[in-house]
Amino acid sequence: MEPSKRTQRSSRQDRRAPFGGSRIDFHNSTHLDSERILRFCRDMAEGWNLGRVELRVRFSRGADFSGACYYRERRIFVNLGAHLEYPYSLKTNLARAKSARTHWHREVFAIELESAYQLVYFVFLHELYHLKIHVARRNRRQKEAMCDRFAARVLVDRFGLVVINHEGAAVPRETWDFQDLDGFVSAARSVRQREPGMREAFRQLPLFSSRRPLVMGTK
Repeated sequence: MEPSKRTQRSSRQDRRAPFGGSRIDFHNSTHLDSERILRFCRDMAEGWNLGRVELRVRFSRGADFSGACYYRERRIFVNLGAHLEYPYSLKTNLARAKSARTHWHREVFAIELESAYQLVYFVFLHELYHLKIHVARRNRRQKEAMCDRFAARVLVDRFGLVVINHEGAAVPRETWDFQDLDGFVSAARSVRQREPGMREAFRQLPLFSSRRPLVMGTK
């Protein structure tokens, strides 16, 4: 689908909006509504001390989707496949990694996305959590599963999506949502958000991440 002239004009204009110790420099070159995407992204970044974040939403060069986060520039790319049809089954790294003596493996859980907007949101949230880890000065290595869980948690809560296994059966939430993701990056919160007792408000769950690096995106 070709972008309308109205969408093309609006997508060329960067939006800079201060919120919660962060602001977004936004550009969208797809046919999707820029205001709708930016409104969601502002909401998700509110209350975090991330500085000036550059967000670029564009079509991929053939892959279903991909994302990237450049820490020094605080730049996030969301690349969306123009050829995709919805609903789209998004395979994730939500399951716990298990050891089989010689290697690590994990079951593949999927989320049925209803629209291109939800795929953009998932990739953005995944990369946003990478940025939170960096700002909070936590170890950035092998955090793909945590980033997937953060993104999935938001989509499940906001849009009522369901996580399913390879047989198409719904997966109990405690099977994949078992980490204190907000607490792990609490140092990246805005000063006014870091109040006494805030950590006690988070669920005290064990932290876990796979020992095997995983790559965001698919072809």
